[in-house]
Amino acid sequence: MHRLLCFFPSKSNPLKNPISPFRNLPIFRTENPTRSPLRPATGFGLHPSVPTPPNRSPLSRFHLVSTNLSSLIHSTGGTRRFSGESGGREALHYDVVIVGAGPAGLSAAIRLKQLCRARNTDLSVCVLEKGSEVGAHIISGNVFEPRALDELIPCWRDEGAPIEVPVSHDKFWLLTENRALSLPSPFDNKGNYVISLSQLVRWMATKAEELGVEIYPGFAASEILYDEDDKVVGVATNDMGVAKDGSKKETFQRGVELKGHITLLAEGCRGSLSEKIIRDYKLRDKGQGQHQTYAIGIKEVWEIEEGKHVPGTVLHTVGWPLDMKTYGGSFLYHMNNRQISIGLVIALNYRNPYLSPFDEFQKLKHHPAIKSLLEGGSVLQYGARTLNEGGFQSIPNPVFPGGAIIGCSAGYINVPKIKGTHTAMKSGMLAAEAAFNVLDGGAQMEMYWDSLKRSWIWEELYRSRNYRPAFEYGLIPGLAFSALERYVFRGRLPLTLKHGKPDHEATDIAGVHTPIQYPRPDGRVSFDVPTSLYRSNTNHEHDQPAHLRLRDPTIPERVNLPLYAGPESRYCPARVYEYVPDEKHGMKLHINAQNCLHCKACDVKDPKQNIEWTVPEGGGGPGNFGGKDLSLSKIAEVLGKYYLHMQILSAVSISMEDFINLC
Repeated sequence: MHRLLCFFPSKSNPLKNPISPFRNLPIFRTENPTRSPLRPATGFGLHPSVPTPPNRSPLSRFHLVSTNLSSLIHSTGGTRRFSGESGGREALHYDVVIVGAGPAGLSAAIRLKQLCRARNTDLSVCVLEKGSEVGAHIISGNVFEPRALDELIPCWRDEGAPIEVPVSHDKFWLLTENRALSLPSPFDNKGNYVISLSQLVRWMATKAEELGVEIYPGFAASEILYDEDDKVVGVATNDMGVAKDGSKKETFQRGVELKGHITLLAEGCRGSLSEKIIRDYKLRDKGQGQHQTYAIGIKEVWEIEEGKHVPGTVLHTVGWPLDMKTYGGSFLYHMNNRQISIGLVIALNYRNPYLSPFDEFQKLKHHPAIKSLLEGGSVLQYGARTLNEGGFQSIPNPVFPGGAIIGCSAGYINVPKIKGTHTAMKSGMLAAEAAFNVLDGGAQMEMYWDSLKRSWIWEELYRSRNYRPAFEYGLIPGLAFSALERYVFRGRLPLTLKHGKPDHEATDIAGVHTPIQYPRPDGRVSFDVPTSLYRSNTNHEHDQPAHLRLRDPTIPERVNLPLYAGPESRYCPARVYEYVPDEKHGMKLHINAQNCLHCKACDVKDPKQNIEWTVPEGGGGPGNFGGKDLSLSKIAEVLGKYYLHMQILSAVSISMEDFINLC
C-alpha cells in the first residue's frame, strides 16, 4: 500500500480546502488540514507527521514520501496491536472495526467514543471507507430529519454542522405528459432541512476524529475474516497493484487485515460483505423473512438562475414519465448557493426490459414544469445509487457472530417518507451501545436486535410497512391505498401486505413488450451518458481485475440477449455493459468496469443473478466534491493558482511548461 505523498496545505494556507478533483491526478493529493494525521488516503498528500524543512513556512511543504498503512498507524500510535504474520498480510487489531464512513458507520463510531468518555474507559475504533475521501461516494441533495442527530450530538447547531436550509415549501405533484396536478403533500417535512449529505458526513468524520476514531479512506474491505468457530473477527482490504490479467505490477502491495472484537458493516445498500453475511448466516430468515426489494435513484445537482431559486423548496412527483404499472417518482430539492438536486427513483421490479432508467430521467427533465426551472442553468454533478425499499417486511436479523449490520446495509429506509439517513444513524448508535456493553460489560451482541425492536425505528417502519407493496397493483390503487393508510388507519391496519416477486424475477421476456424509442438529448437540459459520466468524476485504475464478475460468462449471449434483449445495456446508468460484434459475426457482452458508478443495479436486476458486484481497488469510483465547479476552465484556474503558490513560496523551482507536463 505504498503511496507517493506530496503537497499538504496547512491551516494558514490561503488555499484552504483546495479543489478536490486533483485527487486522481498523478501529482497532487490535497488533504483537508482539519483532518486527523491518521488519514492515509489514496493518491497524493503530505502526511502531517512529516516535518516542515528548516527555514520554510508550513505552506511550503512539498516532499516525496513513501508510506504504508501499518507504518502510518505506528507513527501515530493509534492502534492497540500490530502483527505481520497473517498469511503474508499485515494485521492491525482494534476493539471495533467499522466498514463504511457513511451516516450509520460514523454515528456508530461517535457513539462508541462518547460512551468511552462517559464510562472513563478506552476502546480502539477504526472506520474503513472505500471512497478516496469521506463523502466521495455520496452525491449531494437530501431532505434530512435531524431526530437521530439531536440524540447523537445535541448541540450540532452550535458546532458548525452543514445543516442550514430549513424546508420552506413542501409540494407533491401528479405529472401527466404536459401537466402537473397538485396533490396534498404526505411528507410532513416541517422541521427538516435540505442538505448536502456528503458535506454532513465529512463534518461527522471530523467529530469522530476529535473523539479519537481512526478513519481510513481509500481502503476497500473485500473479505470477511473468520476464526475456527466461524465467528467474524474482522475484514481484509483487497490487494493493490494487481493487473487486469491477475499478474502483480511493480506497485503491488498485499492487503491489510483489520481484526476486531466486534465488526460493524455499514456499507450502504447492497453492500457486498453485508450480502454475504446475510446469505451465509440466513439472517433474513431470522428476521422478518421477506426478500429485499430495491429501486435505482438517478440524480443531478444543478446550479440554476438566481430568480428561480427558492431555498428550502421540496418537490416530489409521481406519474409521468413512468407507466401506470411502474413504481417510482421524482424529487427536486432547492439547496443553498443556487443549487438544486433533481432525480428520478424507479423501482427495480419494473417489467419492461426495454426500460432505461437513465433515459427516463433525461425525459423527465423535459416536462414543462421542470424544464423551465432548469433552462439557463448548468449541471455540477451526476450520480446513481440503489435504494432499499423493502421496509419492515424485509428487515433481517442484523446480528451475526462477531458483529452486526447497520444502516442501509440492513435496510431501514422509510419509503413513504423517502428518508433513511435518520434511521441509519439511529441503527448505528444502537449497535454501538450494544458493542460497548459487549466489550465493557460482558453483554451479548443480540442486545442490538432487541434494542432495535424497542426503538422508534421499528415503530416508524411498522407504521409505513404497507405503502410500498400497495403499488404492486399499479399507481392509482397504490395512491388510493396509501391515502387510506395515512389518513384513516394511520399505520394501524391489522394486515401486512407482502412484496411481489424479487426484482430480478419481475423482468418480462422482451417479446411481450415493444422497444422504447427515447428522444435524443438536447445538450442543454438532457444529456448523453458520456457527458454525465464526466460530471460524476468517476475514475478507476484501468489495469486491474474487473470488479464486476460474471458467475457464468455464457449467460449474457445465451439467455439475456435472446430472451430479454440485453437489459444490462439499459438498466445500468453508466453504460458499463454493452453488446458488441464478435469475431463470429454475433454479439458478445463487453464490460466497461471503469465506468461503474457503484450503484449496484446490476447486482440486483440481472434476470439470472449472474453479475456479482465486488469492490474495486480502494479510492476508485465516483467522486463527489460538494457541488464544486469541475469545468476544465476551473481546473486550469486552480492549477495556475497552485503553480503561482509554489513559485511564490520557493517550494519548488519548475517552469510552467514542465509543471503542465507533469500534471
